[in-house]
Amino acid sequence: MARAPVVVYPPAEGGGGGRRVRADGTILGIAYSEADLLEFLRRAGLDPDGIRLDDPDLIEWRGGGPDVWL
Repeated sequence: MARAPVVVYPPAEGGGGGRRVRADGTILGIAYSEADLLEFLRRAGLDPDGIRLDDPDLIEWRGGGPDVWL
């Protein structure tokens, strides 16, 4: 089974939250919300209107799904 091209890591510890986002091996940044994640993916060339955050073929969520940011 192929791995998803986008990995969203668990929220950072220490109260500030934020999740590191990687696409095809490149760190895109720290997302603090779904809006941040969609912006990173837009900058990476994806159409945010066509993205389903629960699509396991696109996004591998580690340490909680799209509803966990802290």
